[in-house]
Amino acid sequence: MQRRLTHNVLWVLAERGVQTVAGIGIAAMLARALGVEGFGLFQYAQSLVLIGAAATLVCGAEVTVPRLVALPAADSHQPLLRHVFVLRLAAALLAYMGLLVAVFWLSDSSILRATVAILGISILLREPFGTVIAWLQAQTDNRPAAVIAMAALLAKLLLVGALYTGGVRTLPAYACVLALESLLVAACLAGLYVRRTRGMPPLGHTLDRTMLQTLLHDGALFWLAMLLMMAARRVDQLMLKPAVPLAELGAYAASMQLLDNLLLLATVMVNALAPLLIYAQADRTIAIRRVAQLAGGMALLGLAGGAVLALLAPWVVHLLYGAAFSDAAALLRLVALGSALLFADAALTLLAVMLRRPVWIVGKWLAVLVATVAIDSLLIPAFGARGAAIGYLCANACAVAVGVALLVRVWRSREHLA
Repeated sequence: MQRRLTHNVLWVLAERGVQTVAGIGIAAMLARALGVEGFGLFQYAQSLVLIGAAATLVCGAEVTVPRLVALPAADSHQPLLRHVFVLRLAAALLAYMGLLVAVFWLSDSSILRATVAILGISILLREPFGTVIAWLQAQTDNRPAAVIAMAALLAKLLLVGALYTGGVRTLPAYACVLALESLLVAACLAGLYVRRTRGMPPLGHTLDRTMLQTLLHDGALFWLAMLLMMAARRVDQLMLKPAVPLAELGAYAASMQLLDNLLLLATVMVNALAPLLIYAQADRTIAIRRVAQLAGGMALLGLAGGAVLALLAPWVVHLLYGAAFSDAAALLRLVALGSALLFADAALTLLAVMLRRPVWIVGKWLAVLVATVAIDSLLIPAFGARGAAIGYLCANACAVAVGVALLVRVWRSREHLA
């Protein structure tokens, strides 16, 4: 088991390494091509799309992976996967339509509308075809998904580079490249699934209403939690846009873009470790102890990474974005020091998932969202982007506090032994 787990983690880390390097390179080219104001508007469009994309998580990995792990045979996975795919696709169609209505209502900018409409195509592809990724995660086999993701990332990097060197400066053009990446990943995942399930009984076309209702019911709170999480993570940029100049929004977005390339490592790592390290443990006491150990280890990792990023912030910003983004260095240094909080929270969330306590996750992200809106409402008018950065740190501390509270409560009451 240890060798299999190590092999899986190495592939996940390889994907994260490529994604980090490619993400930094793409962000740098976008910033230089679009300028501070254009980059801020592009990141604002991405924030709208990401919030809309959260609506597709009606049956996320938290619900799907544990069920797949519990199924005895590979051919028994297909009915569950079919129902998950249908639910996600229906949600994606509704989310994309809602996104278009929202952006046409909120803004009269034709550039913003076109950019959001193109970027939003990923909503129709990522989560529905991401069902295959959940299937691979349940088998502790992230290698195929990692290879596909890395190939698509490299293609995106090359295409963005071609547009940048060609002097393209329009937002919709770069949005098309990001949408193309989603299309490539979806096509490859579909092909992989067809090849691996060849010879198995056909999927069929009938749907079990009871299974759909069960998946919707069991996934509803996790879905609500993801909506709240994405809103909490992006509401700062939505609040900044009408309150500060686009240039200041661009500087803030640049700092958060760099931080995201470090912090997404936390989610990837815990998702890779969870199936064998935690979900597969028959002894709940051991599983909960491992959650605590993982949270501590992730916090140390986040602290180390954040310290390095904060130390090198001025040099990194100048190297990647240029002198026009100099204001982003101070913001990056401020938010990077809170990296340990987000890394620890990613691990602590596994406890609520394992115990099937999504109400705790909903409560946590609701508290984070409320804290973010309240603090940003007070600080952004006075301090601008710096106020949003302080709100970001306070919100992360709130998330960790809720996770620790659940861990302490469960350990003291011994609910995990029931």
